[in-house]
Amino acid sequence: MNLGSPDSTSVKDVRRYLNEFLMDERVIDIPWLQRLLLVKGIITPFRASKSAHAYKTIWTNEGSPLIVITKQLQAAVEQLVNEPVEIAMRYGNPSPKAAFDALINRVKDLEEVVLFPLYPHYALASYETAVEYAKEIHAKNKYRFRLTIVPPYFNDPGYIKAQSESMRPYMQQDYDHILFSYHGIPARHLHNRDVAQVKQCVQAGTCLAAGPEKNRNCYRYEVFETTRLVTEALNIPKEKYSLSFQSRLGKGWLEPFTDVRLEQMPKEGIKKLLIVSPAFVSDCLETLEELEVRGKEIFIGAGGTDYQMIPCMNVHPDWVSTVAKLVSI
Repeated sequence: MNLGSPDSTSVKDVRRYLNEFLMDERVIDIPWLQRLLLVKGIITPFRASKSAHAYKTIWTNEGSPLIVITKQLQAAVEQLVNEPVEIAMRYGNPSPKAAFDALINRVKDLEEVVLFPLYPHYALASYETAVEYAKEIHAKNKYRFRLTIVPPYFNDPGYIKAQSESMRPYMQQDYDHILFSYHGIPARHLHNRDVAQVKQCVQAGTCLAAGPEKNRNCYRYEVFETTRLVTEALNIPKEKYSLSFQSRLGKGWLEPFTDVRLEQMPKEGIKKLLIVSPAFVSDCLETLEELEVRGKEIFIGAGGTDYQMIPCMNVHPDWVSTVAKLVSI
């Protein structure tokens, strides 16, 4: 199960997709009426055309890159497991119901469906909303099969190996620094909105030393841990990498911000940059347009000379093998 995409690059389809996405209470966590006024009265009327233009810059002859790559992953994983594989999106098509129904048609007396969220890290607006939506559809339609959920795999050895090996060829070139850019979230979403713990975590950084038991489902801890494990696997010195957060929607989001760092780095002597976004396993708007296109414009415009976005794992053989292993529970 992945994030999803508009059905086309038309403003109408993009507006429909944005409305569904931004009206999710786990994405914009304000009361329903306020969210309705904000999303349908302010955001989508002004953002739909801009987003449609952005999607046009990455759209392929086969359609949305995210959908196309997820279908490729489906086909590759199905070659390694003994069960049929279907795909679903949190927003847009194909829906979880379409996927569940397709599996019922393919398997007589279906007893269990394993849901694999294509999000390595736990966040309300990604992993949790996908899982809860799938569970809601499962209960609403009174399906008789049981639904088993694969937990976040931010530190799974297979995921770390796949992420590292997909990056390794790009590490052979000369570079000054590598930036790990993760999707941003509001800081208040950390630690189940325990304000005191969030303040301590973000300001003092204590969560990073506390270990996994005290940081269960803490997005910030998980992305730092992924970065640590990947850089160790690739033997990247500490002074050669850093971490940032992209795609912020307002104040109070996790820092440092990717776009701000891209503008600052050339002034710090970083002229040759590699950038990777391990929060995404499939290339999409946030990597292909936000990082590869706009990110490069910011960095080069600020005085950088070389900028390389490392693609997501997509259908890297190690990633396909990892998915096949993780769903075989």
